[in-house]
Amino acid sequence: YATTAGEALNPEVFNRFKEYTGLSLMEGFGQTETTLTLANLVGSHPKPGSMGRPSPLYPGLALVDEDGNEVPNGVVGEIVLRTRPDKRQAGLFQGYYRNEELTKEVWHDNIYHTGDTAWRDENGYFWYVGRTDDVIKSSGYRIGPFEIESVLMEHPAVLECAVTGAPDPVRGTVVKATIVLTSSYSSSEELKKELQNYVKK
Repeated sequence: YATTAGEALNPEVFNRFKEYTGLSLMEGFGQTETTLTLANLVGSHPKPGSMGRPSPLYPGLALVDEDGNEVPNGVVGEIVLRTRPDKRQAGLFQGYYRNEELTKEVWHDNIYHTGDTAWRDENGYFWYVGRTDDVIKSSGYRIGPFEIESVLMEHPAVLECAVTGAPDPVRGTVVKATIVLTSSYSSSEELKKELQNYVKK
């Protein structure tokens, strides 16, 4: 078995790793404040780019919108952990050391807010989108940088990339990609257009 955590896994990295090693990467998701909350556990079949399904340790894991309502499959929401007031949740921190204000900001109404967003497919697999404070809001749309990076990584010209928001007078913010090209490509206006169209498609 091989596993990865710490950063979201682009499907292209998953596919290349499998091609070279014959192993499927079993991705997981957790935080310093938690243990592994989502995982591709032994016996499951990982989907390239998915963080897996909820760990049995966290039966209260849910995806919610900005108002705290659960979102349906296919809709992006914040990953939260619902806890019981009468029972301590194993594997979940009690609070930030000497920072009661920050603790109350992320943990209230018996819900721990991770600050990470994802969507869930029809089979219960979760797909990472980004941090709530990293989501790019452009022309009323919420765009996860990781999703754009994952698409760009599939293009043969792209070795590495990072997607951020850039100020725009009309849309408020636009998506900006900083790209390191593979050695067989060089930058040009034509390649720039090709990459933009690739992501749009």
